[in-house]
Amino acid sequence: MKFLIVFALALATASAFDLRGAHIEPRDIFVDTEGRITNGKDASAGQFPYQVGLSLKVSSTSSSWCGGSLIGNKWVLTAAHCTDGISSVTVYLGATTRTSPEVTHTVSKSDIIIHSGWNANTLKNDISLIKIPSTSYTTKIKAVKLPAIASSYSTYAGDTAIASGWGRTSDSSTAVATKLQYAEMKVITNSVCQSTFGSTITSSNICVSTPNGVSTCNGDSGGPLVLKSSSVQIGLTSFGSAAGCTKGYPAAFTRITSYLDWIKTQTGISY
Repeated sequence: MKFLIVFALALATASAFDLRGAHIEPRDIFVDTEGRITNGKDASAGQFPYQVGLSLKVSSTSSSWCGGSLIGNKWVLTAAHCTDGISSVTVYLGATTRTSPEVTHTVSKSDIIIHSGWNANTLKNDISLIKIPSTSYTTKIKAVKLPAIASSYSTYAGDTAIASGWGRTSDSSTAVATKLQYAEMKVITNSVCQSTFGSTITSSNICVSTPNGVSTCNGDSGGPLVLKSSSVQIGLTSFGSAAGCTKGYPAAFTRITSYLDWIKTQTGISY
């Protein structure tokens, strides 16, 4: 479930590419729009009922895949870099096998709200919302919990979190996964993450370590990062190293607590 940022200096010459297809834009120097879970585990049916798959129509001949999370009967949370420039999206709900969802909804770009501060060059405010027809909850379809709106929050550094998605399962994979994957990862401090990504990491990001090649990667973008202890979503997949997803560099996410007021304003959802 990942993406890429070509970080200055050490990897200034590393190549980056748009994994959504032939559609190339200037921002693709920085971001790989399809992350994946590498060296993860197969999810069981209903294990992650909030997990959403997104088939994104970029043009009449080009499409891409991202992840997302169901945060309410009518709302899906994902990354801005997934929905930027698309014409429509088909939302997959209740799927473990990617091609066998319980429910699908196809909506147009008019149902997508991209954060007004989204910047494709700096990767700031990488968050968006998709409005879908009201969907009934089942054992396989259920909204994820968001953090409570509060005056201050934990950094979550040292906590174990779970990322999930259908992104590619290795750097050599040529397609997204068929079975939903998940991986447990440790949240690290932003200062440690900045040693890799520099000033691209701000207070609105949250990062995890990726030892033993366990990481998010291409195809997982927009997917949820959820605390193991409480099942509360604390991040959504944003970007990672252009060197590859299994190289041991941190993976970066959009920090949900930085956007709770924005989510509430757009959707009415709060905790």
